[in-house]
Amino acid sequence: MVGQEPGEEDEDQVVPQLAGWIEAVLQDDHIGTLTTLRPDGSPHVVPVRFTWDGAASVARVLTVASTRKARNLLAAPGSRVVVCQPMGFRWVTLEGTGTVRDEPARVAEGVRRYAARYQQLPPEPPGRVVLEIDVDRVLALG
Repeated sequence: MVGQEPGEEDEDQVVPQLAGWIEAVLQDDHIGTLTTLRPDGSPHVVPVRFTWDGAASVARVLTVASTRKARNLLAAPGSRVVVCQPMGFRWVTLEGTGTVRDEPARVAEGVRRYAARYQQLPPEPPGRVVLEIDVDRVLALG
C-alpha cells in the first residue's frame, strides 16, 4: 500500500483509491520497466509498455510466450512482479503477482487498453499473450 513499510501490509487489503496524480502518471503514454525473477532468482528487468486498470487493480503487459519475462512467470506461476513508471522526479511502482494469460478475451482486453493508452494498436506477433499483474502494493513519489 502507498506509504507502508515492507512487512506492514495487510494481505487482505486491496489497493486503495489512488491519488489523482498517480492515476494520471499511469495513463500517460510513457514506457515503464517490468521486473520478473529468473529461475535462478536473479531479477530480469526490461522496458515495457503497460496498462493500468484501477478498478480491478490489474496491470497488463502484452508480449509473446517465448520471451524471458513470460517464461519466468510460466516457470513460477503467481510469482512477484514489479512495474515501475518513472516520469521525471515522479514515479509509481506497482507490485503484485503475475500470471501469463493466452485466452483470446484476456488478450483482446490487453490490446484494447494498450490502444487506448498509447493511441495505436500494438504489434501482432504470433504467440501473443498478456501478463496480468494483480497489484497489491503501490509505491509512489511525487
